Amino acid sequence: MSRTKLLFLSADDARRALPMPDAVEAMKQAFAELSAGQAIVPQRIHMPLPHAGGDVLFMPAAGIDAGQISMKIITLFEGNHAKGLPFIHALIVLVDGLDGRPLAIMDGAMITAIRTGAASGAATDLLARANSETVAVFGAGIQAQTQLEAVCAVRPIVRASVFDSNTLAAMEFETEMSERLGIPVTAASSARANLAEADIVCTATTSETPVFDDADLTPGVHINAVGSYKPLVREIPSETVVRARLVVDETTAILEEAGDLLIPINEGLIGPSHICAELGQIVSGDKTGRRNDDEVTLFKSVGIAIQDLAAAGRILTNARRDGLGTELDF
Repeated sequence: MSRTKLLFLSADDARRALPMPDAVEAMKQAFAELSAGQAIVPQRIHMPLPHAGGDVLFMPAAGIDAGQISMKIITLFEGNHAKGLPFIHALIVLVDGLDGRPLAIMDGAMITAIRTGAASGAATDLLARANSETVAVFGAGIQAQTQLEAVCAVRPIVRASVFDSNTLAAMEFETEMSERLGIPVTAASSARANLAEADIVCTATTSETPVFDDADLTPGVHINAVGSYKPLVREIPSETVVRARLVVDETTAILEEAGDLLIPINEGLIGPSHICAELGQIVSGDKTGRRNDDEVTLFKSVGIAIQDLAAAGRILTNARRDGLGTELDF
């Protein structure tokens, strides 16, 4: 019996193997398959750890056509910032869907950041005005970085701004992203200043309450909201959700986890039917996205395991092609 070869891919390997434009296209395909019922994606298991101030998520997925299975274990600990540790740690295991052979183990934190940014890139490509040039980012962590990177991959962005309650983090974001993207990125002094003239807004924070006021949004803005994933936590004010054309990653998950939507539902302001479409339905042409230039569009994502599967599968293919990673006997 031959030994199984298992490929280990680090965070650096994953980033090299999955450039953002490739990731955006992978997310479009993944969401289309999800909405068409071409993937098996159980609801993720959310295990709170109140004694440690953290959460653990277990996220499995299987592709019907691709023939692969993925499992991600992701931990989120609020107190890690004070310890000098990342907020998120994660590991993804990729398995052959036809014979069960383990194929690869990958750094999941980097993949989570890339695929979350890429999902917003896909939503931006489908929902934002074609002439959008300015971006406002809320949050200054790695998720915020990939949000901006993905938006720049699908629109001709000429400048961006960032606001974070941690001023030092915002200044570091300003320096790093200006250099990486080759556009001026500035740290805003307030949420209102951050939104001034913004065509696209990305929220990637751990805030429990809205990070901006609805009245400060410009007409026709597109919003990507990816930070909150609990029923009582939100980044987006109810007024914005109520008037926006709302598109989601997956309806069932959103109605179980997304405080951005559940809070206004519980306030009696909207119902579940306020969801206009899943992103995959717009990719496939089954549903309409933006209808006019003055409309506010909102993409709400809580993160779906099919994204991890699509990203990991693309990474494995490209890593094998480019000779990336470390091969292990299993």
